[in-house]
Amino acid sequence: MEGSPNKSNPEGISGARNEAALLTLMERTGYHIVQENGQRKYGGPPPGWEGTQPSRGCEVFVGKIPRDLFEDELVPVFMKIGKIYELRLMMDFSGSNRGYAFVMYTNREDGKKAVKQLNNYEIRKGRYLGVCPSVDNCRLFVGGIPKNKKQEEILAEMAKVTEQVVDVIVYPSVNDKAKNRGFAFVEYENHRAAAMARRKLIPGRIQLWGHQIMVDWAEPEQDVDEDVMRSI
Repeated sequence: MEGSPNKSNPEGISGARNEAALLTLMERTGYHIVQENGQRKYGGPPPGWEGTQPSRGCEVFVGKIPRDLFEDELVPVFMKIGKIYELRLMMDFSGSNRGYAFVMYTNREDGKKAVKQLNNYEIRKGRYLGVCPSVDNCRLFVGGIPKNKKQEEILAEMAKVTEQVVDVIVYPSVNDKAKNRGFAFVEYENHRAAAMARRKLIPGRIQLWGHQIMVDWAEPEQDVDEDVMRSI
């Protein structure tokens, strides 16, 4: 491509509708853009980043994005709030976006600020973005577990059939403390690991200890807003 700032274009960028604009954005910011699993990822991590991925509460969900609008228009808007760790734009096979994205900042304060300042932001004439906190749920509810299984056994079994298991929470039976209630909450390292596990554990695909199990998202933990805490 004439005037391309890169010797070879990253996979998913070559042939994109706005290829030149994306390459210019990458050159200007130093971030990489790659396409994988139906999404295009900008950053994650940003240039020169050291340490782990930002904690929960740093990510916002962005909806109502015009289908022909891409990172070259989104990134400058969200950069005004603070440093972006990663922006994930959901894509379809036609090359259009799916109308939504996730923007992760390097800290929670910028995430909160983005919700306050960019919800209903006019990205184009008459087109307004919807911005709200992302439900970064890392916990699954697993039902149908034999009641005689201990926490350690459930943890070992879940780690055998799924990846990145962090913890298993089990509640004792009201009538017999030596038994569980037939279900557990399984905590994963991140939302992606939990989503992959949920897909793998869909009823009919895998049995645990010869039992059919039921799997769904656990209710997301509600982070109490600091402004609310100060008013109590």
